[in-house]
Amino acid sequence: LLETQDGETQAKFKKQFAADVKKHIDDIAKKYILPDEGTSDFAIMYVAAENVYYEMIIKEIDGNSLSDYALSKHIVPASPNSFWAYLQAILVGLKGQQVQKNVKEIMQNLSRLRGDFERFGKDFETLGSHLQNARTKYDDSSKRLGNIQEKLTRIDEAQEAKKIEEGF
Repeated sequence: LLETQDGETQAKFKKQFAADVKKHIDDIAKKYILPDEGTSDFAIMYVAAENVYYEMIIKEIDGNSLSDYALSKHIVPASPNSFWAYLQAILVGLKGQQVQKNVKEIMQNLSRLRGDFERFGKDFETLGSHLQNARTKYDDSSKRLGNIQEKLTRIDEAQEAKKIEEGF
């Protein structure tokens, strides 16, 4: 492309280069970006040569940037120097999603636990009321028992006194 001196030939090669890259971008978008099938909503297009990557990213062909076209199709061009960085960024994003999923599960578990705790609290209050009622009944019964024992003791004493009076 750069070796030819003829401007017309260079323009023809640039146009062909742009058409080839756009076709490759379209193919990637069509084959690999299928969110309804569980894929991500973007793809990385690895460009093995830095100079080709440079032509895609920096230069405009007929007033259009190939990188803008790629991004409009949700394709991220990556060179050998940037590929690792993109993969690391994706990895961080995936880990973030996993953390978010874990946080959501924890929050759901805490919500269920809160409901369980509220039910336990009501049961605990009911048990406390029953224990308090049982204690009150025990105290009442204990007083009655004491009163009955006192009456029985008085009856026994009265009978003893009566026996003594009768001369037994």
